[in-house]
Amino acid sequence: MDGEIIGFVIVWILAVISVSYCYYISSRIKAGVFRLISVLPVCAFFQLLPLFFSYLHLSICIAVFLSCLASAKLVLFSFDQGSLFPLPSNIFRFICFTCLPVKAQQNRNPKNQIPRWLFPIKVAMFAVVLHMYDYKQYMSPVVLLVLYVLHVYLELDIVLMLVKFFVFITLGCDLEPQANEPYLSTSLQDFWGRRWNLMVTAILRPAIFFPVRQFCRGLMTSDWATFLALLSTFVASGVAHEVFFFALTFEMPTGEVTFFFVLHGVCTAAEVAVKRTAFVRRWGVSPVLSRLLTVGFVVVTSGWLLFPTLARSNMLERLANEALLSIDYAKRTFYTFG
Repeated sequence: MDGEIIGFVIVWILAVISVSYCYYISSRIKAGVFRLISVLPVCAFFQLLPLFFSYLHLSICIAVFLSCLASAKLVLFSFDQGSLFPLPSNIFRFICFTCLPVKAQQNRNPKNQIPRWLFPIKVAMFAVVLHMYDYKQYMSPVVLLVLYVLHVYLELDIVLMLVKFFVFITLGCDLEPQANEPYLSTSLQDFWGRRWNLMVTAILRPAIFFPVRQFCRGLMTSDWATFLALLSTFVASGVAHEVFFFALTFEMPTGEVTFFFVLHGVCTAAEVAVKRTAFVRRWGVSPVLSRLLTVGFVVVTSGWLLFPTLARSNMLERLANEALLSIDYAKRTFYTFG
């Protein structure tokens, strides 16, 4: 564990040096292909960093923060797009906004503010979920699926909230929420566009959705252009997740992960089209029913297509065991220096 932590620190030092190069060198190059060429070596370097860890949590952290998000941000930055444009006022902000899943808040919306009392509740729920793995053999497939969904959601949400808190107290600026209580989604459009993993959404819109829609508008109607742009965005996300899972598990891709995102892309587009019909505009659907249908669809399709990939590699159990070991390690370290 000590060796993994030392390696983790070294990797972040290298990441800071690499991003500093982008701030001082790449930002001086005119936006376009030449700036892209200057940041590509950094992006390629970031793809290798997760391979240095056997501890799954650290590998996932580096893969998500640097290999995926930071690389995508730097590519968009090459064309004066995304959260790094306009250029942050100082290098420290540039490093934080590049390497961490945070973004400066432009327009403060009270509806997006998450109550503070929710965080300790989620931490307590996560502790219960971890201990429930001891009774996995007694659970039905449906209960086990719910356990997996809660595990992934709670751990991701807790980690992102801790990162956001660290950046907030360091920079002293308001930050956009990374997620907005996705279990309250009233539609797939609401889930993917306004509630789940908003950092990725903020990258995919300028990188895939807007360019594809703009290109297709010159060839077809606006509705079809929007549909193709939406589907292209989900396909790109599916392929990226497929590669991400392969890098973590070394299990040969089966296409299930990509199909999950393609299915959700088609269903989201169909949902948008149905909403425009006179019947739905006139009568609507109750929020309670729409939330049950939306969350139920996400959970069922996740259990069908996403979690089998993770279960085959014992990835979820490894995450649970590592989390419990990390808690024990933190306790021993605290008592040693306390």
